[in-house]
Amino acid sequence: MNPAENSDKKSFAKHMVRPPYQGKADYTKPLLKISPRQMRDIKEHLKLLYGEAAAEEWLPEFERIMKVHHAHKTDELLLWEEKFNPHEHFSEKDLVLITYGDMIKSKEKPPLQVLGEICEKSALAINTIHILPFFPYSSDRGFSITNFAEVDPKLGDWGDILRIARHFNLMFDGVMNHISAESRLFQEFLDGDPAATDLFIHYESPDDLTPDQRSKIFRPRTSDILTRFDTLTGPRYVWTTFSDDQIDFNYRNPDVLLRVLEGLLFYVRNGADIIRLDAVTYVWAEPGTECVHLAQTHEIVKLMRSIMEIVAPGVALLTETNVPHEDNISYFGDGYNEAHMVYNFALPPLVLHTMYSQDATVISKWADSLKVDSKRASFFNILDTHDGIGLLGAKGILSHDQLDEIIGTVLKHGGLVSYKSTGPAGEEPYELNTTWWSAINDPKVAETLSMQVKRYLASRAIALSLRGVPGIYLHGILGTDNDHEAVRRTGHNRDINRASLEEDYLVWGFKFPNTKLARLGTAFSRLNVIRTSERAFHVNGGQRVLYLSPKVFALTRTSPEEDQLVFSLINVSEQDVNLIIPLAEHDLPDQPWHNLVADSRLEPNQGVLEVDLKPYDIAWLKAV
Repeated sequence: MNPAENSDKKSFAKHMVRPPYQGKADYTKPLLKISPRQMRDIKEHLKLLYGEAAAEEWLPEFERIMKVHHAHKTDELLLWEEKFNPHEHFSEKDLVLITYGDMIKSKEKPPLQVLGEICEKSALAINTIHILPFFPYSSDRGFSITNFAEVDPKLGDWGDILRIARHFNLMFDGVMNHISAESRLFQEFLDGDPAATDLFIHYESPDDLTPDQRSKIFRPRTSDILTRFDTLTGPRYVWTTFSDDQIDFNYRNPDVLLRVLEGLLFYVRNGADIIRLDAVTYVWAEPGTECVHLAQTHEIVKLMRSIMEIVAPGVALLTETNVPHEDNISYFGDGYNEAHMVYNFALPPLVLHTMYSQDATVISKWADSLKVDSKRASFFNILDTHDGIGLLGAKGILSHDQLDEIIGTVLKHGGLVSYKSTGPAGEEPYELNTTWWSAINDPKVAETLSMQVKRYLASRAIALSLRGVPGIYLHGILGTDNDHEAVRRTGHNRDINRASLEEDYLVWGFKFPNTKLARLGTAFSRLNVIRTSERAFHVNGGQRVLYLSPKVFALTRTSPEEDQLVFSLINVSEQDVNLIIPLAEHDLPDQPWHNLVADSRLEPNQGVLEVDLKPYDIAWLKAV
């Protein structure tokens, strides 16, 4: 590769919106050429999952769906993929908005149309939208899907999705663990259709799963793992990890994996740039084990990565595994062969501990230990999500007493707690159900809105400062309070953080500068624009934690080229903090600094930089 080509690839970043696929496959053009090495790689994955004979039998079908997918590409898309640089898969430009398709409603327009229009008008520097499941569903706010190939008509249609994709990268949910009990596919199982018999895990008796086997299964719920259904051939006890309306697929059947992959490629052709592999850790069931993190599960993700890199190199896989940190990061594989991104599930409870204790010591030590030894893998840094705040990611990092303190504080602020099974008659806290605003600010304490906003933004700036791709839930941007009425109405804890809002309400709230909405909107716009404009925040740049004060979370971020530096200081306390920083001692340049947030200049004095931080101040200092 000559220098000019290298320069062109270096400047080509994933934030450029990908050209669309064509709706109809064109078989007059040359078919996809898959190299012998690539075919051997795919066959090896299949062999490790299903054995040599099954791998030989099913390999042609996997090759077929890749060639079909390729035939939908335009010349413009092929050129885009040729220029795509995998080391720039994610950059400082990437910032993800997480939202349901109907979280903003209008009396005149379909929800997806409203979402697209509002995001286009916003100044939040968002370049990617994660639209949570927008398919027809029967329960679990979209995660119990009845038809994976349709858009819920209450939201809009595929045309609305593709219109959003013209301006933004999109993240779709690959809900690959289960399907709705009301789906046509499961009805075929109930009707005794031989083609559907092995698509699901089922037993003739609940006793076929022994008490010992049941006790070992890692469960995110307290319900029974088996649910009885009456079928044409008699009662069957079906594996249901999450609820009796969510029927687990049987990945021991290669046809299941083929169908799922075919569906994911369909999503790519319809705008998906990132595919979130929902609940992926549970997909392979092996009675007698915990049924999580199994070698077969990792092999499935590796196979998906291999296929995407052949037919859709600009598409990333994000694994959603709300489990202890070491298990979570295992889905990076070697950094090049498994997930492109994993959720940083340890981060939210660590930020809560930091803000509640007003002490950054624990999170600083943890951040200091974070390593991603790959230029093609990254953390997805979130604080709040549609589900709530998972606790398992911080197990082994925070003590039992520290976790109890977080739970107690969230409950005091009006939040709720959901539990998971730990075996027969046992359970433990699994996630906190609360909005991030209510988790950070105690509604019973009388204090100014200005102080609440500052505290809130300080907590969010931690996630924005860290190396990785930041994701922000819509209610996190809006600073929404806990919706207790929704929980009373539905009986579901997670609905405390899933309210739908009227477009007119948002327009009104942002119009008046002293409202919470307007203050947060202005502040987020400023922080996000800075974050996405500075090369030092690139996911492949350097990160170094500094220990300057227990009350300050401090780190430096360096651009991949090592020619730009941002020094991040976040006061996590309600006290003034005066920092006296010997620059040479911390390997920092002895030169003026520009505070990007306050738009002010700081001058060192004889190699010492003095920084005064008011309560919950955020200072992003750039060496100038």
